[in-house]
Amino acid sequence: MARQTADTLAWLRSSPPPEELVEAYPQEWLQVRRDFHEILERDDAEEIKSYMTRMSRPAAEPAGRARPQAARLTAEVRRQMAVHLLKQAILSASTGVTAGRVRFNLVNGYVAQRLLFRRGLDRKPVSLRAFRLLWPLLRQRRLLMPLVQPKGIWCFYSRPLITRLAALIGDRSCLEIAAGDGTLARFLTDAGVRITATDDHSWSDTITFPETVLEQDARTALRVHRPEVVVCSWPPAGNPFEQHVFTTPSVQCYVVIGSRHEASSGNWAAYRAQRDFDLVLDEELSRLVLPPEVEQAVYVFTRTAAG
Repeated sequence: MARQTADTLAWLRSSPPPEELVEAYPQEWLQVRRDFHEILERDDAEEIKSYMTRMSRPAAEPAGRARPQAARLTAEVRRQMAVHLLKQAILSASTGVTAGRVRFNLVNGYVAQRLLFRRGLDRKPVSLRAFRLLWPLLRQRRLLMPLVQPKGIWCFYSRPLITRLAALIGDRSCLEIAAGDGTLARFLTDAGVRITATDDHSWSDTITFPETVLEQDARTALRVHRPEVVVCSWPPAGNPFEQHVFTTPSVQCYVVIGSRHEASSGNWAAYRAQRDFDLVLDEELSRLVLPPEVEQAVYVFTRTAAG
């Protein structure tokens, strides 16, 4: 039983998709969903904020004694389920899509395809001028992210964003962790950045990993490549790997593209616990991540002189 519990905890650390969580723990799902909707119905802003903060990071161990593995498992299952519900609620609020199957009509689909993709779901650096001109004309623009997120696409990168990031990185060695399909690294490579894309390939059921994305977990990649700059686009909320960025001596700068909502992306516990980097929400870079309705954010961590 102990072995089985340890294996399950390891599975949970891989951030499994919500469908697998619900299938494995249907009763926990019912309880979490009930608690979640009760909090929303009370419409208490402070309670919602506290809940989001608490659920965005793993629960702390009780003081003075270790939590039993079975209790840790239950707590982590509920936390991950709550995070998925929070992300769904935030996405619904920002896009207007709450449930059911959604599809673009012919015109909206054609314009979105030409604006954002080279072919299929192969993204391209987006012309900001074209986006500002055409995006407001798409009557179904709120459907875009619910359609592409199941394929591992959480944002789109404008050409000016790539230019600014390339300038920020300069000639320093760069590593992308949790790179997914390698889109960001590909764009930065084309802009002249020396970057290596890595991912543990744990999402192979939804993402097609090209050969350019090395199969390495973040901790291994940081140790092997010893980068000066690290980038990560939409790291999972409460993930177990970002903490290793801050303990890697070679890293001078860490750039995170994610959400303004702590429950949607990033390991905020690690962000707050580290002491060697200054954190800045770069509003100028944030405006260059698309689409704006999802409230994108770019966080830049810079190592301090003391660190």
